[in-house]
Amino acid sequence: MAPPGRGGSTFAENPEVAGAEARLIWSAEFDPGTIEVEALPASPGSRDAVDPAVFGKWLSIACGDDFTEHTVISDGFRRIRLDVVAGSLMQGPVCLRYRLEGIAALRPRVLPLRRLLALCTHRRFVASLFPPDPKMPRLIEMLRVHDGLGVGASLGDLAEALYGAGVYDADSARRSDSLRSRVRRLAREARAMAAGGYRRLMRS
Repeated sequence: MAPPGRGGSTFAENPEVAGAEARLIWSAEFDPGTIEVEALPASPGSRDAVDPAVFGKWLSIACGDDFTEHTVISDGFRRIRLDVVAGSLMQGPVCLRYRLEGIAALRPRVLPLRRLLALCTHRRFVASLFPPDPKMPRLIEMLRVHDGLGVGASLGDLAEALYGAGVYDADSARRSDSLRSRVRRLAREARAMAAGGYRRLMRS
């Protein structure tokens, strides 16, 4: 497999796959929450053993040219990223050895480590460890604006689609001006995001 390209993922998912079923594996360069591990053979009966089989269809692995297993454990809505730099998750129960160094690099990995611990303990994603992202509503609006611009929609069309029919007309000039400015900002942000700004999302 070639190294991550300009897009930042380790492989290109089929664009026809539904969002909840897609398994994007972002390069650790862009996903600071990626946990680097070694997968060591587990001793029989070890309490520290992790059996990747219990993750079932949640587990996706892409093998790199350097034999690193770029791994995501995801149900389509929640995710945990691992880079297995030694050993393999495809050969039965393992004991994970974590490669952590420094303070700055540790900070974005604390929550993913807690999520992994909870997943291995309860065999499910613990909802309290995956709080809603407050940025998501605006990001969804940006995606909708980007899609609308791509098919030639006007600012008025976009405002009506996003905020309701009839709110962007001559009878509500003040509100129309406000919505025009709002949609214009969304359009500007959407273009910047499509031009590569999305690669900074996981670092914010």
